[in-house]
Amino acid sequence: MDLPRIFTLRESSHRIHNPFTPGKLAGLGRALRLAPGTRVLDLASGSGEMLCTWARDHGVTGTGVDISTVFTEKARARAAELGVADRVAFVHGDASAFVADERVGLAACVGATWIGGGVAGTVELLGRSLRPGGLMLIGEPYWRKEVPDRETAQGCHAGDEDDFLVLPELIERFGDLGYDVVEMVLADQDSWDRYRAAQWLNLRRWLDAHPDDELAAEVRTELDTEPVRYARYQREYLGWGVFALMAR
Repeated sequence: MDLPRIFTLRESSHRIHNPFTPGKLAGLGRALRLAPGTRVLDLASGSGEMLCTWARDHGVTGTGVDISTVFTEKARARAAELGVADRVAFVHGDASAFVADERVGLAACVGATWIGGGVAGTVELLGRSLRPGGLMLIGEPYWRKEVPDRETAQGCHAGDEDDFLVLPELIERFGDLGYDVVEMVLADQDSWDRYRAAQWLNLRRWLDAHPDDELAAEVRTELDTEPVRYARYQREYLGWGVFALMAR
Protein backbone atom coordinates (compact mmCIF):
# COMPACT_ATOMS: atom_id res chain seq x y z
CA MET A 1 0.00 0.00 0.00
CA ASP A 2 1.74 3.13 -1.23
CA LEU A 3 1.56 5.97 -3.74
CA PRO A 4 3.02 5.35 -7.20
CA ARG A 5 6.62 6.56 -7.42
CA ILE A 6 5.78 9.34 -9.86
CA PHE A 7 3.78 11.15 -7.18
CA THR A 8 6.64 11.25 -4.71
CA LEU A 9 9.15 12.19 -7.41
CA ARG A 10 6.93 15.01 -8.61
CA GLU A 11 6.64 16.52 -5.14
CA SER A 12 9.94 15.44 -3.66
CA SER A 13 10.88 18.97 -2.54
CA HIS A 14 7.38 19.91 -1.34
CA ARG A 15 6.47 20.21 2.29
CA ILE A 16 2.90 21.15 1.33
CA HIS A 17 1.26 18.87 -1.24
CA ASN A 18 -1.34 21.33 -2.47
CA PRO A 19 -1.35 24.86 -3.92
CA PHE A 20 -0.85 26.60 -0.58
CA THR A 21 2.24 28.57 0.34
CA PRO A 22 3.54 28.41 3.93
CA GLY A 23 2.00 31.85 4.44
CA LYS A 24 -1.44 30.68 3.40
CA LEU A 25 -1.20 27.59 5.59
CA ALA A 26 -0.17 29.73 8.55
CA GLY A 27 -2.97 32.19 7.79
CA LEU A 28 -5.51 29.39 7.81
CA GLY A 29 -4.26 28.24 11.20
CA ARG A 30 -4.63 31.75 12.62
CA ALA A 31 -8.09 32.17 11.08
CA LEU A 32 -9.40 29.05 12.82
CA ARG A 33 -8.46 30.39 16.29
CA LEU A 34 -7.59 26.93 17.56
CA ALA A 35 -7.42 26.50 21.30
CA PRO A 36 -4.21 24.96 22.66
CA GLY A 37 -4.67 21.25 23.16
CA THR A 38 -7.18 20.86 20.31
CA ARG A 39 -6.98 17.30 19.02
CA VAL A 40 -6.64 17.06 15.24
CA LEU A 41 -7.12 14.21 12.79
CA ASP A 42 -5.54 14.88 9.40
CA LEU A 43 -6.46 12.30 6.75
CA ALA A 44 -4.12 12.16 3.73
CA SER A 45 -1.66 14.21 5.77
CA GLY A 46 1.20 14.09 3.25
CA SER A 47 4.49 15.34 4.68
CA GLY A 48 2.76 16.58 7.81
CA GLU A 49 3.37 20.31 7.45
CA MET A 50 -0.08 21.40 8.59
CA LEU A 51 -0.14 19.26 11.73
CA CYS A 52 3.50 19.93 12.64
CA THR A 53 3.44 23.70 12.21
CA TRP A 54 0.08 24.06 13.93
CA ALA A 55 1.36 21.98 16.85
CA ARG A 56 4.30 24.38 17.10
CA ASP A 57 2.32 27.60 16.55
CA HIS A 58 -1.04 26.81 18.20
CA GLY A 59 -0.35 23.96 20.62
CA VAL A 60 -2.60 21.41 18.91
CA THR A 61 -2.04 17.67 19.17
CA GLY A 62 -3.09 14.93 16.84
CA THR A 63 -2.61 12.23 14.24
CA GLY A 64 -1.91 12.27 10.51
CA VAL A 65 -2.66 9.31 8.26
CA ASP A 66 -1.21 8.89 4.77
CA ILE A 67 -0.79 6.11 2.25
CA SER A 68 2.71 7.22 1.20
CA THR A 69 5.62 5.71 3.08
CA VAL A 70 7.90 8.46 1.75
CA PHE A 71 5.65 11.29 2.91
CA THR A 72 4.95 9.63 6.25
CA GLU A 73 8.67 9.41 7.01
CA LYS A 74 9.09 13.05 6.00
CA ALA A 75 6.26 13.99 8.37
CA ARG A 76 7.91 12.20 11.27
CA ALA A 77 11.21 13.91 10.50
CA ARG A 78 9.47 17.29 10.33
CA ALA A 79 7.84 16.70 13.72
CA ALA A 80 11.26 15.96 15.21
CA GLU A 81 12.79 19.00 13.50
CA LEU A 82 10.12 21.32 14.95
CA GLY A 83 10.23 19.71 18.39
CA VAL A 84 6.63 18.50 18.33
CA ALA A 85 7.13 14.74 18.02
CA ASP A 86 5.63 14.30 21.49
CA ARG A 87 2.41 16.00 20.36
CA VAL A 88 1.79 14.60 16.88
CA ALA A 89 1.99 11.12 15.37
CA PHE A 90 1.95 9.96 11.76
CA VAL A 91 0.51 6.64 10.64
CA HIS A 92 1.18 4.94 7.34
CA GLY A 93 -2.20 3.60 6.34
CA ASP A 94 -5.35 3.84 4.27
CA ALA A 95 -6.98 7.14 5.22
CA SER A 96 -10.23 6.11 3.51
CA ALA A 97 -10.91 3.62 6.32
CA PHE A 98 -9.51 5.53 9.29
CA VAL A 99 -11.70 6.64 12.19
CA ALA A 100 -10.21 8.12 15.37
CA ASP A 101 -10.47 6.10 18.57
CA GLU A 102 -11.54 9.27 20.38
CA ARG A 103 -13.47 12.09 18.76
CA VAL A 104 -11.42 15.15 17.82
CA GLY A 105 -11.95 18.90 17.76
CA LEU A 106 -10.69 19.28 14.18
CA ALA A 107 -11.01 16.67 11.43
CA ALA A 108 -9.33 17.48 8.11
CA CYS A 109 -8.86 16.19 4.61
CA VAL A 110 -7.00 18.90 2.75
CA GLY A 111 -6.86 18.08 -0.92
CA ALA A 112 -7.66 14.38 -1.14
CA THR A 113 -11.44 13.94 -1.14
CA TRP A 114 -10.92 10.92 -3.36
CA ILE A 115 -10.44 9.00 -0.09
CA GLY A 116 -14.20 9.25 0.45
CA GLY A 117 -15.19 9.03 -3.20
CA GLY A 118 -15.78 12.79 -3.35
CA VAL A 119 -16.85 15.64 -1.11
CA ALA A 120 -19.97 14.00 0.34
CA GLY A 121 -18.24 10.75 1.24
CA THR A 122 -15.26 12.56 2.75
CA VAL A 123 -17.50 14.78 4.85
CA GLU A 124 -19.28 11.67 6.11
CA LEU A 125 -15.96 9.95 6.86
CA LEU A 126 -14.56 12.91 8.78
CA GLY A 127 -17.82 13.28 10.66
CA ARG A 128 -17.29 9.86 12.25
CA SER A 129 -14.25 11.23 14.09
CA LEU A 130 -15.47 14.76 14.87
CA ARG A 131 -16.88 15.75 18.24
CA PRO A 132 -20.09 17.83 18.38
CA GLY A 133 -19.25 21.47 17.76
CA GLY A 134 -15.89 20.64 16.19
CA LEU A 135 -14.43 22.02 13.00
CA MET A 136 -14.05 20.12 9.74
CA LEU A 137 -11.57 21.13 7.04
CA ILE A 138 -12.04 20.16 3.40
CA GLY A 139 -9.53 21.12 0.71
CA GLU A 140 -11.14 20.92 -2.72
CA PRO A 141 -10.72 22.16 -6.30
CA TYR A 142 -13.42 24.29 -7.92
CA TRP A 143 -13.88 25.95 -11.29
CA ARG A 144 -12.84 29.61 -11.23
CA LYS A 145 -15.33 30.17 -14.04
CA GLU A 146 -17.60 28.06 -16.21
CA VAL A 147 -15.62 25.54 -18.23
CA PRO A 148 -16.45 25.81 -21.94
CA ASP A 149 -15.91 22.19 -22.98
CA ARG A 150 -14.65 18.77 -22.00
CA GLU A 151 -11.23 19.41 -23.54
CA THR A 152 -10.67 22.26 -21.10
CA ALA A 153 -11.83 20.13 -18.17
CA GLN A 154 -9.48 17.33 -19.14
CA GLY A 155 -6.69 19.89 -19.53
CA CYS A 156 -7.22 20.50 -15.80
CA HIS A 157 -6.94 16.75 -15.11
CA ALA A 158 -10.70 16.41 -14.64
CA GLY A 159 -12.79 13.82 -16.42
CA ASP A 160 -15.40 16.32 -17.59
CA GLU A 161 -17.01 19.62 -16.67
CA ASP A 162 -19.12 18.07 -13.92
CA ASP A 163 -16.18 16.82 -11.86
CA PHE A 164 -15.91 20.15 -10.00
CA LEU A 165 -18.28 23.00 -9.15
CA VAL A 166 -17.87 26.73 -9.38
CA LEU A 167 -17.19 28.31 -6.00
CA PRO A 168 -20.76 29.43 -5.11
CA GLU A 169 -22.09 25.98 -5.97
CA LEU A 170 -19.41 24.26 -3.91
CA ILE A 171 -20.34 26.38 -0.89
CA GLU A 172 -24.00 25.52 -1.48
CA ARG A 173 -23.02 21.86 -1.66
CA PHE A 174 -21.57 22.01 1.84
CA GLY A 175 -24.87 23.50 3.02
CA ASP A 176 -26.80 20.68 1.36
CA LEU A 177 -24.66 18.26 3.37
CA GLY A 178 -25.71 19.97 6.59
CA TYR A 179 -22.69 22.18 7.25
CA ASP A 180 -22.09 25.92 7.53
CA VAL A 181 -18.98 27.29 5.86
CA VAL A 182 -17.41 29.32 8.68
CA GLU A 183 -14.00 30.12 7.15
CA MET A 184 -12.13 29.66 3.90
CA VAL A 185 -8.69 30.38 2.48
CA LEU A 186 -8.24 30.14 -1.28
CA ALA A 187 -5.16 29.51 -3.37
CA ASP A 188 -4.18 32.27 -5.80
CA GLN A 189 -2.28 32.10 -9.06
CA ASP A 190 1.07 32.68 -7.39
CA SER A 191 0.56 29.84 -4.91
CA TRP A 192 -0.59 27.60 -7.78
CA ASP A 193 2.60 28.52 -9.69
CA ARG A 194 4.78 27.71 -6.72
CA TYR A 195 3.11 24.32 -6.32
CA ARG A 196 3.06 23.24 -9.96
CA ALA A 197 6.27 24.78 -11.28
CA ALA A 198 8.29 23.28 -8.44
CA GLN A 199 7.13 19.88 -9.65
CA TRP A 200 8.77 20.44 -13.03
CA LEU A 201 12.12 21.33 -11.47
CA ASN A 202 11.91 18.24 -9.25
CA LEU A 203 11.23 16.05 -12.26
CA ARG A 204 13.92 17.58 -14.44
CA ARG A 205 16.61 17.22 -11.79
CA TRP A 206 15.54 13.64 -11.14
CA LEU A 207 15.59 12.84 -14.86
CA ASP A 208 19.07 14.30 -15.29
CA ALA A 209 20.27 12.06 -12.45
CA HIS A 210 18.37 8.92 -13.55
CA PRO A 211 18.19 8.88 -17.38
CA ASP A 212 18.01 5.07 -17.54
CA ASP A 213 15.36 4.56 -14.87
CA GLU A 214 12.17 2.73 -15.85
CA LEU A 215 10.20 5.94 -15.20
CA ALA A 216 12.44 8.14 -17.35
CA ALA A 217 10.16 8.08 -20.40
CA GLU A 218 7.09 8.95 -18.34
CA VAL A 219 8.91 11.82 -16.66
CA ARG A 220 10.17 13.10 -20.04
CA THR A 221 6.62 13.09 -21.40
CA GLU A 222 5.35 14.98 -18.37
CA LEU A 223 8.04 17.63 -18.75
CA ASP A 224 7.13 17.98 -22.43
CA THR A 225 3.41 18.44 -21.80
CA GLU A 226 2.55 19.65 -18.29
CA PRO A 227 3.94 23.22 -18.32
CA VAL A 228 1.93 24.08 -21.43
CA ARG A 229 -1.17 22.27 -20.17
CA TYR A 230 -0.97 24.12 -16.88
CA ALA A 231 -0.52 27.53 -18.52
CA ARG A 232 -3.28 26.93 -21.08
CA TYR A 233 -5.93 25.37 -18.87
CA GLN A 234 -5.34 24.83 -15.18
CA ARG A 235 -3.95 28.27 -14.33
CA GLU A 236 -6.96 29.91 -15.95
CA TYR A 237 -9.83 27.67 -14.88
CA LEU A 238 -8.97 25.67 -11.77
CA GLY A 239 -9.22 27.10 -8.27
CA TRP A 240 -8.54 25.42 -4.96
CA GLY A 241 -9.34 26.24 -1.38
CA VAL A 242 -9.69 24.98 2.15
CA PHE A 243 -13.13 25.32 3.69
CA ALA A 244 -13.84 25.18 7.41
CA LEU A 245 -17.22 23.64 8.20
CA MET A 246 -19.40 23.26 11.27
CA ALA A 247 -22.43 20.98 11.46
CA ARG A 248 -25.77 22.77 11.62
